[in-house]
Amino acid sequence: MDMTKESCRKFVEVLASNAPAPGGGGAAALVGAIGTALGNMVGSLTVGKKKYAAVEAEIVALQGKCDALQTELLDQVEADDIGFVPLAKAYGIPKDDPNRDAILEEATVTACAVPMHVMELCCQAIDAIAVFAEKGSRLAVSDAGCGAACCKAALQAASLNVFINTKSLKNRETAQALNDKANAMLDKYCPLADEIFAQVRANF
Repeated sequence: MDMTKESCRKFVEVLASNAPAPGGGGAAALVGAIGTALGNMVGSLTVGKKKYAAVEAEIVALQGKCDALQTELLDQVEADDIGFVPLAKAYGIPKDDPNRDAILEEATVTACAVPMHVMELCCQAIDAIAVFAEKGSRLAVSDAGCGAACCKAALQAASLNVFINTKSLKNRETAQALNDKANAMLDKYCPLADEIFAQVRANF
């Protein structure tokens, strides 16, 4: 079931249940989409205002990018559900099956793919929000700060869905490569999101 087609209330109810999905990965994707949309909102409230005519072309181009990011992040809610299915099935394979370890290893790597992609998308969103916060309407700058906070939370949440899987990988080189990639994004973009939040807060 594509939970993005359900109501917000329904999504939260299913999230709180014992259903295997949506889980942290899907929630991270949704929060990332919401954060991106908040940044995009600043753009919408900037375009068409004489005061911001000098940056309008840049803002419009950024809105197009964020439209695509929002869609891609929402798509990851269902993709995370689908990506978890092979892993769930692999855990059900009898332990005496000689193919179990190989199947489980492959499924675990697969389960890392969507949350890693969510992280990448959130990084792009934070870059965009930095511009909205700097050049967008001052009347909506709080929304840019909210967007940065949401995208940071989504980035961190998605990373945990990577790390819980890499921990169980037997191929430690693969695990280390995935961990390094995730940690690099955290190290760069969590401080950037914090900087955006601090700059926005300083306006008040």
